Amino acid sequence: MELRRCKEFSRVKWRRRRWTGDSGGRGSRSVRTKVKKLQRLIPGAKGLKPDRLFLRTADYILQLRLQ
Repeated sequence: MELRRCKEFSRVKWRRRRWTGDSGGRGSRSVRTKVKKLQRLIPGAKGLKPDRLFLRTADYILQLRLQ
């Protein structure tokens, strides 16, 4: 099970971006709103920064697929 998860996870191409929190740019409010909604959907994700939140989300999706 763990090996399959690692293979599927390795197929994902990751780009690291710096999270500044409040960029003040266009659309930052809608992004913040979407991040908060995602934090409510993923177990144990409240209070995570977006980079960690997206990793936890990917892991959660893989766990659901393996069920």
